[in-house]
Amino acid sequence: MDIEGFGDLRRNNTNQARTRHGLYGAMQNAFDAACIPWTSCRREDRGDGVLILAPASVPKTLFADRLPGTLLDALVRHNRTHPTEEQIRLRLALHAGEITYDDHGVTASSIILTYRLLDAPVLKNALALSSGVLAVVGSAWFFDEVIRHSELSGAASYRPAVVTHKETTARAWIRLLGPGPPDGVGTAERSAVAAPGPDAPQAAWGRD
Repeated sequence: MDIEGFGDLRRNNTNQARTRHGLYGAMQNAFDAACIPWTSCRREDRGDGVLILAPASVPKTLFADRLPGTLLDALVRHNRTHPTEEQIRLRLALHAGEITYDDHGVTASSIILTYRLLDAPVLKNALALSSGVLAVVGSAWFFDEVIRHSELSGAASYRPAVVTHKETTARAWIRLLGPGPPDGVGTAERSAVAAPGPDAPQAAWGRD
């Protein structure tokens, strides 16, 4: 997951620290509410985001059915009590696959794909054009094998997209959730990416 506009010059170091603190608090609350064991997940800090690896014992349906809603609730609570410079709009990528551990951490093609989805212009554009606070992107595999089979996942709210970023071109599914904060931090970035790129989804966006 990754915070939109984290490097905006209107966020000073104190704002960034409080935003990161808020992100971790929101994530822990969201995972607990979704019945995903936070303490059992491996977490790697990425500055303006976090890579979270859940144990294979955790049902993948929890990430499809519960986490988007509980994370939305946690973000809305955070944003209500913080100034614009410390509010959070978040991109969340969902994927599953094998990983390899080494002396420096983890590596895997599944992790690379997850970050290509997370950083793709089509996802950034989708969040930028919305008034929501959370954009969820599921890989083609995660949507086909997990999301679309659950009555609780809001599968009908996802829209197809083609992700093109660096060496990756892949199918994905995007869902937008939640009320947005007032215009402020990130507004310039949203304006800069408002025009859909050539890889933008053809379907109209549905927002919960």
